[in-house]
Amino acid sequence: QVQLVEAGGGPMQEGGSLRLSCTASGGNFSLLHMGWFRQASGKEREFVAAITRSGKYTYFDRSVKGRSSISRDNALNMMHLQLSTLKPDDTGVYYCAAARLMITESGVWSPVRPEIEAWGQGTQVTVSS
Repeated sequence: QVQLVEAGGGPMQEGGSLRLSCTASGGNFSLLHMGWFRQASGKEREFVAAITRSGKYTYFDRSVKGRSSISRDNALNMMHLQLSTLKPDDTGVYYCAAARLMITESGVWSPVRPEIEAWGQGTQVTVSS
């Protein structure tokens, strides 16, 4: 089973930008659709962005659309999330996830979808004003 490790979190300034990475091991990364999710304290985990196995298609939650990008490097088994114009509402633990199948509804990949087969341990992002 694939293992995922996130990196790049930490304290951030409102209006700044971040770049998170997710490194996969133990599986065939190029066969996996990948996604980013986040969970604020006391709230449910929510979808942020996703990218198909080839990188051809990307999906973004409306809360980050227009100020985010997601990319992957299948040769390095890595995925990245870039988020700009940070807001305090972007605060949370950011998780990457992997699945051989990705089913979205209106472009949103729910974190409770049963096809998600691996999660990272998460990286904390704290945006302060």
